[in-house]
Amino acid sequence: MANTIEHQGIVENIEGTRLRVRIVQTSACASCKAKGSCSSADTKEKLIDVTLPGGASCRVGDHVWVVGELSMGVKAVLIAFVFPFLLLLVVLFGCMALWGNELSAALCSLAVLVPYYFIVWLNKGRLSRTLSFSIRPVNELNTY
Repeated sequence: MANTIEHQGIVENIEGTRLRVRIVQTSACASCKAKGSCSSADTKEKLIDVTLPGGASCRVGDHVWVVGELSMGVKAVLIAFVFPFLLLLVVLFGCMALWGNELSAALCSLAVLVPYYFIVWLNKGRLSRTLSFSIRPVNELNTY
């Protein structure tokens, strides 16, 4: 269990082998009895796209567990936040060393993020295979 993240959800839509599952993401305090008088309780509904494994069957309205590997979350954070931040810093300090103009260096470092995210967008097919969720029925017994 330490290597996976699981959320219970309901199948909302099925298109071929692609499922759309609605999960309710709650903060730790959302289940507290005092949440009605506390402003920090947070609950959000999210739609997750999942590929149906071969041989499995599912219907709209079925309750399922949406399972993701913890390493998948780390990889997503690296691609979306850490690498662009490091790229921004490297270009900022490189341009500052070359030109000495803060405004030009700042604009250049921000502009370099456009091709970075465009490249990420071009590779979304490959990333969706790497960063994909799986499902299992709710009534399946936990092995941990």
